[in-house]
Amino acid sequence: MELLNVDKSILVIIDLQGKLMEKIYRPQMVIQSTLSLLRLAEIFSVPVLVSEQYPKGLGKTHPVIWESFTKLKTSKAYMEKSSFGCCGDPNFEMLLAKLRPEIPSEQRQIVVAGIEAHICVMQTTLELIQDGNQVHICWDAVSCRGEECRKHALDRMYQASAVITNHESVGFEWARDKNHPGFKEMSQLFKEEQ
Repeated sequence: MELLNVDKSILVIIDLQGKLMEKIYRPQMVIQSTLSLLRLAEIFSVPVLVSEQYPKGLGKTHPVIWESFTKLKTSKAYMEKSSFGCCGDPNFEMLLAKLRPEIPSEQRQIVVAGIEAHICVMQTTLELIQDGNQVHICWDAVSCRGEECRKHALDRMYQASAVITNHESVGFEWARDKNHPGFKEMSQLFKEEQ
């Protein structure tokens, strides 16, 4: 599996919504890591897609994540879905193609954050891989309603050839070099997290 490339990447944030967020394992870690991913996407001009699963019943995206998403200047898209996996909605592929029209699916790199690891995140990941995409799962931005469930979901996605990574590794792969124009801002972000 190759390193992430800013020109091939899309950040996909899956269903970080109200009622679910209250019940997941390590919610603050997921929120903080996702906010960092959003900031990194802005620094490196990586497009972002946010999905919501039945928001009428489950609630809207966590307010601080939604606020950060809406303020992005980079390309972005939103979709509401009824299917558990994002790929089950025909709009998903259309939105990915719109965010990266120059990149065929077999060259796209999808960086994933979201919940729940064993349902919507896993179904999305497995189908993205089946369709030829590279998928990089940020373990620090993915969770569900229990530590064991999360661990086994990450294991299954890894066995299916997803890369298990974290938001800091993503940033350094997007930068590649300390001379990248976004490196200082990224470095400042990571200092603020400590």
